[in-house]
Amino acid sequence: MSDSLWISYEAALATGGQNTCDWEASGLSIDTRTLEQGDMFIAISGSRDGHDFVAEAFGKGASVALVSHVPKNVPCTKPLLIVKEVSLALQGLALFRRKQFKGKIIAITGSVGKTSSKDMLAIVLSSFGQVSKAESSFNNHLGVPLTLARTHVYNDFLVVEIGMSNKQEIEPLSLLVRPHVALITDVSEAHLASFENVDDIAKEKSDICCGLRKRGTCIVSSDSQKYTKLLKHLQRFGVK
Repeated sequence: MSDSLWISYEAALATGGQNTCDWEASGLSIDTRTLEQGDMFIAISGSRDGHDFVAEAFGKGASVALVSHVPKNVPCTKPLLIVKEVSLALQGLALFRRKQFKGKIIAITGSVGKTSSKDMLAIVLSSFGQVSKAESSFNNHLGVPLTLARTHVYNDFLVVEIGMSNKQEIEPLSLLVRPHVALITDVSEAHLASFENVDDIAKEKSDICCGLRKRGTCIVSSDSQKYTKLLKHLQRFGVK
């Protein structure tokens, strides 16, 4: 069993990018502060441009950098995977790994309790096989694909956390993950800044079933005060 998470050939297929040389990566990182030796550094552009940190990433032991261009302070002989757009390439890595992954995937959402439920479930499942899980609260448009792309193909389970702060954020993430089981912890007024009422929040949370695999299962707590609202919206999907 190889320790490599990604090799240059597969990553190029997944992203449509070009490698400057052959390489192997044992992990993925979007932050040089937490990067470990052997990681692929993904130069995401947000409030700061990740390309400005590629040299630092190599200094900390990155095995390759996923970039849209060669940074000025980085020799072109360094291991680089050059793509058109880095965030889309991360999506490509996630999709590629999802197609490869043969284990069971559980996706968790809810207004409260997502991270603790994810951590507890991962502990329980570890008694039955190898488990991957989302780090910390990696539950948004970057965290979810990063979680998928960090998953080894030989693992038996993957526990994913899916969050939201605005409308129509859960559906595309669910379609990316395509879970076998969806879990909705609860619905509360936590997101009313972006939604008209709690019923709209319940509808958005139920969208975790948009990508649910055929004959998949959705778990909802009957103790929830919004149980009836959730069931109403879940009927759209015809899930168990």
